[in-house]
Amino acid sequence: MALILQLAVQGAQMMLVLLLAPLLTGFVRKVKARLLRRQGPSLIQPYRDLLRLMRKEVVLADNASWLFRVIPYLIFAATWVAAALIPTFATGLTFSWTADLIAIVALLGSARFFLALAGMDVGTSFGGIGASREVMIASLAEPAMLLIVFSLALVAGATQLSTVATFMSSPEVGLRVSLGMSLIALVMVAIAENARIPVDNPATHLELTMVHEAMILEYSGRHLAMIEFAAFLKLLLYVSLISCVFVPWGLVTAQPGPASYGLGVVAYVGKLAVCGILLAVFETAIAKMRVFRVPDFLGAALMLALLGTLLLFVSRSL
Repeated sequence: MALILQLAVQGAQMMLVLLLAPLLTGFVRKVKARLLRRQGPSLIQPYRDLLRLMRKEVVLADNASWLFRVIPYLIFAATWVAAALIPTFATGLTFSWTADLIAIVALLGSARFFLALAGMDVGTSFGGIGASREVMIASLAEPAMLLIVFSLALVAGATQLSTVATFMSSPEVGLRVSLGMSLIALVMVAIAENARIPVDNPATHLELTMVHEAMILEYSGRHLAMIEFAAFLKLLLYVSLISCVFVPWGLVTAQPGPASYGLGVVAYVGKLAVCGILLAVFETAIAKMRVFRVPDFLGAALMLALLGTLLLFVSRSL
């Protein structure tokens, strides 16, 4: 009976991630519209968009290979697994032993590889431009992400997220300069990985600026729905990762029960709302940068993560 309950809670976390991912994107869009004194779309508009795409017919290019058809499902599966591994409202779940930071980085890297491959599969100029820009961003974002993982591993003594979250919620952590640098670097990486302003504008299709949208222009119907859903999940993944590691309050760590799980879900939704408001305010207050300045932006994230790691080697008290 206990095993069935644990599996039910694990399944509830996986479904919660699926249900909240489009809502987070819709919430960010709504807040941005309100800040610009506009009505804005409904909060459930992303759900409607996904349903509309699922009902549409798939249009494929004549020279599209079988990979072009399979890749949307691979991207969605890899992103969903990575997002579901992160502790959202509770730690120590059935599959929490698989929630390793290095495994999550590997899953995200696999999804990015397949997306870039899909962009080049048909042979269009837009797909090639988007894939080259995506790989350029990944060449700086992935090393920064790995250095952030190393910093957290040196502090918490593990890369397993439940262990990291439990340690970060303990009074032993205190204020550390290295963790502050890692947090800033992780936020910058999250902005770049999700193609948000100032790196990219997800609301436009300008050929001189778009990165993510350029690789998926040839997709339609359910294939496009899978890729869009994966993009929603990726944004939720990074927000959940920041909340789990640096704001672990509200996570259920001991004495699990229906009431404690309910409080954990409420705390998780509250943290998503706060992060969504902060993201909307940041994107409204800043302009998009030129594509050639993106390496400088991610280079700063890489340097912050590297300095945080070096500080831990120099002194464990920083």
